[in-house]
Amino acid sequence: MGMTGKIISFFDLNCKQIIFLLFISVYALNVCGQTREDLERERQKIREEMNLTNQLLEETKKSAETNLNQLVILNNQIDQREELLRNISNKISFTNRQIDNHEQEIEKLNNELEELRESYAEMIRYAYKNRDAYHRLMFLFSAQDFNQAYMRMRYMQQYAHHRKLQAKKIKEATEMLDQQVADLEERKNEQQELLVEHREEIHKLTIEKEEQSKTVEVLRRKEQDLMDQLQHQEQEAEQLSEAIQKIIEEERKRAAKKAKAEGRATPTKAFELTPEEEIISDKFYENKGNLPWPSERGIITRTFGEQDHPVLPGIRVSNDGINISTTEGAKARAVFEGIVVRVFSVPSGDNAVIVRHGEFLTVYSNLSEVIVSNGQRVDTRQEIGVVSTDPRDRKTELHLQVWRGNEKLNPAEWIARR
Repeated sequence: MGMTGKIISFFDLNCKQIIFLLFISVYALNVCGQTREDLERERQKIREEMNLTNQLLEETKKSAETNLNQLVILNNQIDQREELLRNISNKISFTNRQIDNHEQEIEKLNNELEELRESYAEMIRYAYKNRDAYHRLMFLFSAQDFNQAYMRMRYMQQYAHHRKLQAKKIKEATEMLDQQVADLEERKNEQQELLVEHREEIHKLTIEKEEQSKTVEVLRRKEQDLMDQLQHQEQEAEQLSEAIQKIIEEERKRAAKKAKAEGRATPTKAFELTPEEEIISDKFYENKGNLPWPSERGIITRTFGEQDHPVLPGIRVSNDGINISTTEGAKARAVFEGIVVRVFSVPSGDNAVIVRHGEFLTVYSNLSEVIVSNGQRVDTRQEIGVVSTDPRDRKTELHLQVWRGNEKLNPAEWIARR
């Protein structure tokens, strides 16, 4: 009886260990699956952006000569390629960790399975030695009293039940081991595919950087042309800024005049809002980082604030908004509901639209055609015009600005991340 008690006690311990191991393995697989899906979604997003960038780059190459827009989009493509390489490297590292985890789990399961089998074999040997009814009856009748006989009978019943449960756990552990081995093989195959993809992307990046160097070299021989373009851009930026400041000043004067007529103090904010405008303004603010893009497709090719010129050394350029390169014929869309407060032309002959959202303004410029008018109410994603395409460098680029009163804001922080 003492030997049998040790066997059953050992069996109970291994059952708990196996159940715990099974739980941990299943949990780990679920967590790994979610993380792998996150990495794959990120990879697909980068691939989609790269497809659009490549399409835009092919458009610029239709130009008769190398131009600055071609370099800007190529720089963007290189950034995306490097982002893709980081994603692939993360997936390789993640897969390596999975392989290590699977190998450790397989080793643990093998050890647990061996202990279970040894325990089960000991139980079978014990059952074989006491297999006839005479020994079982003698075990019962040798009890000192009825209570002890009853406990021995219960023990024999539980012992039989434990044997069946032990066999079931061995089967479950074996199936789990087989699954871990299959998963390990799958992860190793995935790892090999990722390594091949990583090598291919490095090769493409090398070619792109060589093309980048050649493009910069060609453009540096066109310094005067680039300076003329820069001066033209600065003139347009200045006119846009003056138009916005004029609107703000007009609103300030109107609010001050109204306050004076009503015997109130002059408002301190740039805009005095009606209750409805307050609601729109609050909603605009609440949607920071989630506003839709002003074009259905596009990539940011010039960011907000001061930055180095991509070709001219020592030259800093300033941008009051962001520039979004898109496909020819693309429509510009309002990023939020509001009122069109100004439609006007810029020096290039293209057009600009300013939409007010309470105390916020959004500015859309470089439009070849405008399909809204002053005072018109527009909804979120409503089309307001057609983005202009430069026939010389095949550039289709929308300029977007966001203002809060007199403050210039970074539009990239307001529109949704793609």
